[in-house]
Amino acid sequence: MAVSLDAVALDTPDDVNVIVGQAHFVKTVEDLHEALVGASSQLRFGIAFCEASAARLIRRSGNDAELIRAAVASAEAIAAGHIFVIMLADGFPINVLNQIKSVPEVCTVFCATANQVEILIATTDLGRGVVGVIDGSPPVGVESDADAAARHHLLREMGYKL
Repeated sequence: MAVSLDAVALDTPDDVNVIVGQAHFVKTVEDLHEALVGASSQLRFGIAFCEASAARLIRRSGNDAELIRAAVASAEAIAAGHIFVIMLADGFPINVLNQIKSVPEVCTVFCATANQVEILIATTDLGRGVVGVIDGSPPVGVESDADAAARHHLLREMGYKL
């Protein structure tokens, strides 16, 4: 069996985080929508879900037309079954990941980031699937004591640590 491997770059709007994952049922898009609305009333988001059987449509939802379009465009570029894409603004993945992972249909989350992302896609005779992600650049060194202190301060300033 032949396998080809491709990298698909996602086009994410400025100041938007992207979450890419895999789920297993057409109900996914509605359950993800409910999870995000329940996490915060201030979030703006768009969701797209690639249905893998039956109608094989890209299902979509959200509360922001631009973010819905961006999620759909990313789902079209990935074009792999059972993949979902969430474009998230006015909030951070750390604030919604537990809710997303608790959606019964969600199998895995591949990435949650504001970095540029490339999705690694394997294609066989059966179809296409995500085999991994490239999220950001490699490290350029190890943090110094000053870098560690700055990280420590930033997390407390943002309210993530006491």
